[in-house]
Parts: sequence; C-alpha cells; structure tokens
Amino acid sequence: MKKQLLLCCLVAFALVTSGFVLAEKAKIISNFKLKSATTNKMVSLADYQTAKGFMVIFTCNKCPMAKLYLKRLNQMDATYKKRGVPLIAINSMDTLAYAEESFKKMQQKAQKEQFSFPYLQDKKQVIVKAFKASHTPQAYVIWKNNAGKWVVKYEGAIDDNAGEPEKATQHYLTDAVDQLLANKEVTTPTSESFGCRIFLRGVKQKMD
Repeated sequence: MKKQLLLCCLVAFALVTSGFVLAEKAKIISNFKLKSATTNKMVSLADYQTAKGFMVIFTCNKCPMAKLYLKRLNQMDATYKKRGVPLIAINSMDTLAYAEESFKKMQQKAQKEQFSFPYLQDKKQVIVKAFKASHTPQAYVIWKNNAGKWVVKYEGAIDDNAGEPEKATQHYLTDAVDQLLANKEVTTPTSESFGCRIFLRGVKQKMD
C-alpha cells in the first residue's frame, strides 16, 4: 500500500514538474514597432486591437525560396485577417552586407508584388533575435493568451511544397491558425523549414 502511495506521489510530482517545464518553454513576444515598406508607416502589434493572433513571416527581397511564397502570403492574409489573424512579413537581413535588402528595395518589391500586408524592416535585427528566426522564409503563429501576452504557438515551414503549392499535403501554418481559431491545441507546433540564412550583424556564425 505504501509503495502504491509512493508511486502515485511520484507520478503526480512528474506531471506537475513537466507542466512547469512546458510553461517555461512558452515563448512570449513583446509588442514591437517597425517601419512598413508597404505603406511607409510605422506598424506595431498594438495597432491591431481586435487581433486574436498573427502569422509572422521572416522573409527578404532576394531569397529564391522566399520568392516562391509571395502569392501565397497575399492569399493567406486575405483569408485570415477577416478572422482576426493578419499576416505580417519581416525583413531582418543585414542591409550593410546586402544592399539589395535596403528599405527602398523593399518598397519596390512591396509595390511590384502588390503586398496586402505590412512588409516590415527589422533594421537593427532586434525582432529576429526575439523570435530566434534563422532563415527565410520562416513562419510563426503568435496568439494572445488570457493575460494579453503574445505566445508563439507555431514555428517552421509555411507548407511542405515551396515550388508547387497545389501539391502541398501539409499546410502547417494555416492548419495551426485554424486549430487555434477552433480553440484547439496545435497538433504540429514545429516543423523544419528551409531557405536563406539570416546572418546577425557582429555575430560569428558558421556556414551551413
């Protein structure tokens, strides 16, 4: 009897401890404000007072992989911002190293591709460090919790077929949003994504 009681206590302790570990791993994103190449205005999360969450995409001007998703980004923004989940794109590339990632070039791209969403410049690379994004395109879903904090609920690929969207079988990003809108847990909170490396200014990084 004592052994059974001890075992129950150990199980309960393990469950409580694992709960604390999960809570500690929750990534919180603070409100930020960046300039949009789409409108030439400053944009912050706080501007969207009725937003339930955001799809945040780290992208850039020149990455071949990122270019494959431009049409899909407009489509996703059109579909989900009506449901309280707008899309925001962020360019965190080092403009000192890559002249093609300048704000002027971002403006030209936003106009050419007719972006319906903010295309923000993270010139000081503060936001990319907060998200811990490493390449483009890399997608995140952040969701407002009961305390009004923005919690990362998904990070990884947009889907599983960059070149042929009609052949994609896993729509990781939109599936995560759909599940959250239905008050469900995200079944695939992370996935592996590929693209161009985001090099942080002043930080030595190994080439992959």
